[in-house]
Amino acid sequence: MARGAVSRGPGGIVIPLPQPRKPEAYPFLEAIRYEDFSIRFSADNKLGKSFAALNHQFNEVLEAFRQTRAEREANLKYIDTIIQHISIGIFSFDADGKIELINPAAFRLLGIYRLRYIDELKNVHPDLAQLLLQLPAGQKTLYATQNGQQLSIHAASVRLQGRLVKLISLQNIHAELQQKELEAWQNLTKILRHEIMNSVTPIVSLIGTMRDIVQYDLAVTDEQNDAVEDLREALETIESRSKGIMAFVNAYRDYTTLPKPQFTTLNLKQLLNSVSNLLLADMKTAGIRYRWHVSPDNIEIHADETQLQMVLINLIKNAMDALEHTDEPVINVKGSFNGQQVIIEITDNGPGIDPDAQEKIFIPFFTTKKKGSGSG
Repeated sequence: MARGAVSRGPGGIVIPLPQPRKPEAYPFLEAIRYEDFSIRFSADNKLGKSFAALNHQFNEVLEAFRQTRAEREANLKYIDTIIQHISIGIFSFDADGKIELINPAAFRLLGIYRLRYIDELKNVHPDLAQLLLQLPAGQKTLYATQNGQQLSIHAASVRLQGRLVKLISLQNIHAELQQKELEAWQNLTKILRHEIMNSVTPIVSLIGTMRDIVQYDLAVTDEQNDAVEDLREALETIESRSKGIMAFVNAYRDYTTLPKPQFTTLNLKQLLNSVSNLLLADMKTAGIRYRWHVSPDNIEIHADETQLQMVLINLIKNAMDALEHTDEPVINVKGSFNGQQVIIEITDNGPGIDPDAQEKIFIPFFTTKKKGSGSG
């Protein structure tokens, strides 16, 4: 008789035979298969001690699975939180160029708000997508964005369940490159300063001696008087220019060897008031309308008063120079607090910086002023 059929007992009573067990009848195996670890088995002694011990073992196995999954989810959450908050841009894409992971820092560094496929970068950075696709794993390169950032790009690859995924990290090193460039310029100027001073100092001394000889020791006739006078003027000119070179070199030395800042708490309104009082007379003479304002009045900053004063004075003087050929010149100085930072703005209604000069304004000795030295 087939299993699942019926049989007739005494008196013709129909007796159903046991039905075959379905997969759902094995809850422990189904729980593991579908990762449903919320099920619990009762330690039922009605079926005997062996079944009670088996149920207890089932519960321990499911609890171990629960703990393992909880630890895995906690670790993933921890890693995800780190990725979302670090300042280094991170994103990954598969062999088809589909973005699988990207953090806010990557959006910010790339200047975009959405990225689904790596080819979409062509809309903002024409060469970057191809660069990322061709960059070998374990290699790094530099990429200059259109807004002046210098991105250091590192590539890595990982195989996930048979799929090859490329991981890219981005870091803006523009500030570091500027610092290195500044250090290189400073080292160069130290060498130049040393050589110039060693050469110019004895020249100035000799010129002074020669000028004294011409002035006091050289006996000349009337016919030679004009020639000697020309010689004297030439020596004075050479001496003047040599001393000018020495003064310039010393000024640049003072600029590149600023003392360590002495930080104190300063009231911004009082600071701007003292700076303004130093320059009001010059601006009045130049016909410049000057206005300054601080809001709120009680803004305090932590800074070196002397050095910050010098910065503000130089900026305002630069504004004054820029207004030389401007009708109705105006300079505005404003101090404010935006909730996170103290901001000092110095604006004028002059022509502004020429676009060709903007990229060079921090290069030592570069200047657009006729009488400037470029050491500011």
